[in-house]
Amino acid sequence: MSEMRDMIVDVVERMLKEKVDKDLVDTVEQGNWAPELWELFKENGMTAVAITEENGGAGGDIEDLLNIVRLTGKYAAPIPFTETTFANYLLQFTQLQIIEDLATYMLCPNQAFTLENGKLTGEAIQVPWARHTKHLVTLAHSTEGTHLVEIDLSQAEIKLGTNLASEPRDTVIFHHATASQVSAVLSPDKVHTITTLNSAFQLALMTGAIDKINDLTIQYTKEREQFGRPIHRFQLVQQHIVNLAGETAIALAAFNNVTEALQMNSQHSEVAYACIRFEEIIQAVTTIAHQVHAAIGTTHEHSLHQFTRRLWSWRDEGASTSYWTHFVATQLLENSGDSLWGYLTSFSASSPLLKVEG
Repeated sequence: MSEMRDMIVDVVERMLKEKVDKDLVDTVEQGNWAPELWELFKENGMTAVAITEENGGAGGDIEDLLNIVRLTGKYAAPIPFTETTFANYLLQFTQLQIIEDLATYMLCPNQAFTLENGKLTGEAIQVPWARHTKHLVTLAHSTEGTHLVEIDLSQAEIKLGTNLASEPRDTVIFHHATASQVSAVLSPDKVHTITTLNSAFQLALMTGAIDKINDLTIQYTKEREQFGRPIHRFQLVQQHIVNLAGETAIALAAFNNVTEALQMNSQHSEVAYACIRFEEIIQAVTTIAHQVHAAIGTTHEHSLHQFTRRLWSWRDEGASTSYWTHFVATQLLENSGDSLWGYLTSFSASSPLLKVEG
């Protein structure tokens, strides 16, 4: 990390440690959120970290932003930070104007809206934080192709819903609503890049949650006693802790690889590998954590479930593991020529395993 990035991460973590506790996270289950925390992030310039100075932002990079997203996942911050900052990142990516207000996004190709004469029609489910935000950034299909569109949510019919973690995941319906901004037609490579970026943001959130689950589990094994001694002294528990620490380290390494690849514009391979590996990590981490905590980890009074439920929910949002395994398999077959094994064994740093143009 750069010195500037270290400073940003330190400031954000101190804010989250001070402001976010279990009770605040629980407010999501009552349909509320934390506007005071959002204002604190905004006042400290965190919502504009990855926006260029020309667009009124701080001129940071996506690695800075993703590390903040990781921390919001680590503390389960009940604010639409990921949604607003990613929506603006996409607007900037497609040469549209960024927006000041709270925003969200929906990028599932199967739920893309229809765009005709600047009017948006269609329905999308599981839109994050729609009820609390003012703008939606989404994909829309016209007779010309696929576009990125920004539209005011005051024109939408919104039906409330939640995911497994009780976070807002609403249904949004438009009937010939006027789009505020429409991008030029997006090439298939650009659509794939947007999907890749979406997965990178999801990976950041999940990395934070995994890190927190590891911390909670280690803390619990030091506090919980059986037969007169802390349970972390028992060999079986130690084995669980070692396995959990290993999976956490892999998650952090994969996240760092993704952020580095994004800086080098070679993110497609790393995101694909990370998403596939995270499927195994999430299964292992949540299983081990709940085994160690036993029944108390599932109770509402304990905070563990706040993070395991988010992991399960976030895993199922965005591009699926099957999408990325299909992507990897297709790329391998298209690039391997007559011998897949020969291609794999002759791989070198100067010959990327997966290459996406655009």
